[in-house]
Amino acid sequence: MTVSDSNWPDSPLDAVEAAFAALTTGPDPLTLDLDTLGPGTGLPAGVMTLPALRDWLLHRPRAYAARDAVWRDLVRRARLDGPSWVIAAVAMAMPALRRHAGRLHAGWSGDGADLDAEILTGFLAALRDRVDLAKPAPYAALCMAAWRAGHEMLRRAGTAVPVQDLEHVIGPRAPHVPYGHPDLLVRRAARLGLLEASDLEPYIDLRLGGRAIEPIAARLGITVDALRKRMNGIDQRLADALAMGLLSGVVSAQAREYLQHQSAHRARTRTGRAGALRSAPRAAA
Repeated sequence: MTVSDSNWPDSPLDAVEAAFAALTTGPDPLTLDLDTLGPGTGLPAGVMTLPALRDWLLHRPRAYAARDAVWRDLVRRARLDGPSWVIAAVAMAMPALRRHAGRLHAGWSGDGADLDAEILTGFLAALRDRVDLAKPAPYAALCMAAWRAGHEMLRRAGTAVPVQDLEHVIGPRAPHVPYGHPDLLVRRAARLGLLEASDLEPYIDLRLGGRAIEPIAARLGITVDALRKRMNGIDQRLADALAMGLLSGVVSAQAREYLQHQSAHRARTRTGRAGALRSAPRAAA
């Protein structure tokens, strides 16, 4: 199925539905193999097309384990496997997005397509980075992000101050200067050896940028669990260093030497583990 430019919908949500229809019909539609999502989910066995799976979930609102399993897989695919799965994830949430849009439109006097676009933007931001798959109910978190984005647009529209009335605003109008520069502290920590150079940008992306962990783990060639454990270790070392004043004061030569020694030890340990994993299949063979 194809949609010509002249027939392409104006509403972003309608456009997603049109693209989803193109991806899920024809000789090679997008499907999910539900057998790969693990035991105990309550999902039917075998391969199912995404529209059929969406209907199955809609008719089972209390199938929480099934919904979580499906949405963890959809989010991972959207983050790692390209635009088709981004469209698929949005379309799978379309019933909830339509409900949110309907409720929010009741308080909106502007162009409906603009509000739909804001709802979609909120969903996509959460899909790309904000939803942590280690936590329960990823679908609810995605839909809540979409609702908040639309609601925030209504709030801004309802409380905007006209330019000619600025002199009558009570209270400070200048933006607050951000306090501190955590990225500089993290870079100082890297120079001291509290984290390795290869972990610096992933740490900044994850902890300061709020990026999704799955694409970063894939880029580094390690599992999500391994990267999460590595980041947690850095968190603890930074917390200890802050408590001891290592990131805000002068560091003695002895402390620098000790921290560099610990960093080298971690690097050797990591290299040894990687070598063991690479040689394991050959040894088994």
